[in-house]
Amino acid sequence: MKIQLIAVALSFSLAACSNTQLSEQLNTSAPDKVPSTVAVNAQASTIITLEQVMADPDWFGRAPESWYWGDDSNTVYYQQKQLGNPLRDLYALDLANSSKTSPVDLSIKHKVADKNAKFNQARTHKVYTFNGDVFVKTLASNTVKQLTFTSNTERKAFFLTNGDIAYQVANVFYRHNSQTGQIKELASLHMSDKPAGVTEPKSYLAKEQHKLIAYIALQQRNAQLKHAQKQRLAAENSAVTDSKFYFGKDNKVAYASLSPAGDKLLVSIALAKSSRDKSDIMPNYITKEGVIVAKKVRARVANNRQYKEQLFILDLVTGTQQALSYDSLPGFDEDVLASVKAENYARAGKKYKSEKKARNIHVLGMYNPIKWSEDGQHLAIMLEAWDNKTRWLTTVNFSDNTLVSQHKLHDDAWINWNFNEFGWLNADNNASLYYLSEESGYSHLYHKNLNAKAVKLTSGAFEVSSVTLTQDNQHFIFKANKKHPGIYEIYQVDMAKNLIALTDLGGKNDYVLSPDESKLLIEHSTVTMPPELYVQNINAVGTAKRITYTVSKQFLAMPWAAPTVVAIPSSKQKQPIYSKVYLPKNFDKTADKNRAVMFTHGAGYLQNSHLGWSGYFREYMFHSMLVQQGYVVIDMDYRASAGYGRDWRTAIYRHMGKVEVEDMRDGVNWLIENANVDAKRVGTYGGSYGGFLTLMSLFTDPDLFASGAAIRLVSDWAYYNHGYTANILNTPEDDAIAYERSSPIYFAEGLNKPLLINAPMVDDNVFFEDTVRLVQRLIELEKENFETAIYPVEPHGFVQPSSWLDEYRRIYKLFENTL
Repeated sequence: MKIQLIAVALSFSLAACSNTQLSEQLNTSAPDKVPSTVAVNAQASTIITLEQVMADPDWFGRAPESWYWGDDSNTVYYQQKQLGNPLRDLYALDLANSSKTSPVDLSIKHKVADKNAKFNQARTHKVYTFNGDVFVKTLASNTVKQLTFTSNTERKAFFLTNGDIAYQVANVFYRHNSQTGQIKELASLHMSDKPAGVTEPKSYLAKEQHKLIAYIALQQRNAQLKHAQKQRLAAENSAVTDSKFYFGKDNKVAYASLSPAGDKLLVSIALAKSSRDKSDIMPNYITKEGVIVAKKVRARVANNRQYKEQLFILDLVTGTQQALSYDSLPGFDEDVLASVKAENYARAGKKYKSEKKARNIHVLGMYNPIKWSEDGQHLAIMLEAWDNKTRWLTTVNFSDNTLVSQHKLHDDAWINWNFNEFGWLNADNNASLYYLSEESGYSHLYHKNLNAKAVKLTSGAFEVSSVTLTQDNQHFIFKANKKHPGIYEIYQVDMAKNLIALTDLGGKNDYVLSPDESKLLIEHSTVTMPPELYVQNINAVGTAKRITYTVSKQFLAMPWAAPTVVAIPSSKQKQPIYSKVYLPKNFDKTADKNRAVMFTHGAGYLQNSHLGWSGYFREYMFHSMLVQQGYVVIDMDYRASAGYGRDWRTAIYRHMGKVEVEDMRDGVNWLIENANVDAKRVGTYGGSYGGFLTLMSLFTDPDLFASGAAIRLVSDWAYYNHGYTANILNTPEDDAIAYERSSPIYFAEGLNKPLLINAPMVDDNVFFEDTVRLVQRLIELEKENFETAIYPVEPHGFVQPSSWLDEYRRIYKLFENTL
């Protein structure tokens, strides 16, 4: 089988990976002065230990966080964690003064902590909230004025089209007059029934009471007079206003968005009652009180109710509210689960009859799913069906208060939780939108006038995200993996579809455009180098300057392994399986076959065989330790991983754990053929979804691995949350077949190799219950080849270094004893 090597830049060379068969690496450019990675002496004698790898990560560096531009486009702000504690400090970096960096004093933090500020239309002022109060900055003089001094939490501050400032406190919306300082309540949203006023007696006894008792009749008359006077006052006196809107008891505001014109408000209302059951609790055994505390946690998908929202348009001028109907949306009443239900019915010996019925629809859960045009005359909303199969980008026709579908995206599997960005063009008289869609099989950028067909601006086998529109409406800047699935560069495209790469750094890059749109602030990392900040001029394509140096010398001196990203041929489909392969020194020259470990990343939809710094940095260092001791390590982006398009993502629909294990077998076979690995000496481990795949591989393909370690594992998907699980497996009520063939607990009898289970007990993501039920199942099956380690104070993502160390000592011991 011919080895397929991917073009990567890994200057962090190690002699352990110098074999010519696996060293064909193509260079990508790096900044002139400072390379993105630092070369290490291949003969370094430093020994990598578990104690060092699992120590508090402060030891190797505290990367810049929450970075953003200053107003002058020459200052960069970022947060950095303090050494040895969770507090963060804000720093200012002056590009015009040799990148001088200084901490921002707490006394002036309110003047610069404006990362999410909103401009006025002339871009002369900014408004933002800090510590729950509203601030306005005049850009020409760099002066800041505090508008509110309250114990309330003001939020979502922005400029209205007339220059006034609007903000929100809980469910109340205010307008601050910039000239007079007057504050007006625009709308107050009440989750109760509208007061009925003075009601007439209804029952026989009440009517008799009003007829016979003069005092009661007098009180009724006085109440009616007061109510009538209040109504006349509100109608005839402009100083009196009633901004209350009522949406019924037992409801809550899911979303609310005020028009920039200040005359309309979109409100989305949902039931307030939680879907969680009283049994949805998580016992915490280690508490400061010394007693067991039962914490309320999320609902399970098995008992999660169907979810819907009702949209309303509030006219703040007339004080009226109008419900918006979903009936105008194409496919609003389709039975999209008909074939799934028919299969499940047939298994039970019944026949399913498909009927059209209005689907439950809600605002799509994403950042800013409701967007007004700059002038406040147009409104766009991203909606999604509860069954996760359809997404609508809609606008509102205010002449008759109806929804108009601008774009419908349907997926027989599920709509992606990513790639739902959209927005209006700036001050566009033609009222046009841009949006991302996976309809071609990959996330791409589209432009659409409201009354015209959409135009696709990007195309190809790559994914577009993080879109920024320039002020002149001529260019879109975005992140994409066009060069290679694991390399993310920054690109620019214009309305004529002319595409250029702005960066050529290799690795993984995220960005923010400067206020004057002349520069990019970039967070850049590689496989062997944690994130640092770079700056690049827009017109200096491919040239970036590094401006932060937060990685420790101790980390740079360590002999970390440099994996090669390999495209492993798949035995099941055309697209290869991109994988990181770590090879020890002389891996192909030893007389004995090598032992190997396969790491399986979590979440399912993550990507870990990219060329940037991984969130699994401890695992990366652990792999380097294994390589130093002669192990081969492989880390695969199995099917369902992000970065490879829609078909790769949805390959697991209705059957999780099948195609991924097929890919894992292809990975093992590749190691046997290309890395001199002994087929009987391969182990596997992973956490969360990786723990689930460890179980599925050991249970359903028991000859594949010699041993496995499952961390914070999922054993039964019916116990996981709705948002994630129902996308992939529908719901247990509709699709029990999918849950049964995807849950390891149903296949536990297949275990015949050593299994280590590591389980945190205060995990509110994957409940400890998953481990408890699986262990009981294994006991009842009379299995003897498993062990369980519990971690009483750890959540889903371990925190304490002592827990990390204990966990990986056990994993390492498992591999040492079985491989």
